[in-house]
Amino acid sequence: MNSEPNDARIIESWLQNAEPWTTAVRERQIESRNFVTNAAVVEAILDRAPRLVLDVGCGEGWLARALHSHGIDVIGVDVVRELIERATSAGGGDFRLASYEDIARGTLDVHADVVVANFSLIGRESVDDLIASIPKLLAPHGSLVIQTLHPVTSTGDQPYRDGWREGSWTGFSNAFTNPAPWYFRRLETWVHLLTTRGFRIARLLEPLHPISGKPASIIFVAEVAG
Repeated sequence: MNSEPNDARIIESWLQNAEPWTTAVRERQIESRNFVTNAAVVEAILDRAPRLVLDVGCGEGWLARALHSHGIDVIGVDVVRELIERATSAGGGDFRLASYEDIARGTLDVHADVVVANFSLIGRESVDDLIASIPKLLAPHGSLVIQTLHPVTSTGDQPYRDGWREGSWTGFSNAFTNPAPWYFRRLETWVHLLTTRGFRIARLLEPLHPISGKPASIIFVAEVAG
């Protein structure tokens, strides 16, 4: 698959699925989020004691609301207007419409204590360029927190190598359509991406699913190197 068309397909999918996604999140229909990953990313952020968080790919805004309840100011950005409107309506943050390409071009005038990307980095070039731009969005001693699918447990029966994969809404309601493709990165590739874009990895977390006992995700906590 070519990368650019797939990045466009990702956006197209989320434009189509904004409503069912909002329902799934707000009605707590996603088991892994309820059991472990929501709390895990909140805990990783709180551990950095931020005053201002930039939530990249904020969706309908649940993470902003969770952090706001802890007295943290949040700016949320997403490329899907309907999700931004839903997040704004629910409150808990300052929500703005922006693509990853917009952010990489420097359109955000933000210096956050934490930049978080929670299961929102599924493209290739757009993600590479976004990561490279994040040091400029961080306040001194700020941190980047990424939660994503664990490379080992998410590869399924496919070879453990980088590459585009077709998406699936298996386990979600029939309201979802047109699943987005996603770019699979090995653990080594994630580490290389961060360390060649100006970061050092301060912590690497593997939240375990309480029933399966397997990693439900992986969380990178990175700081600007040097």
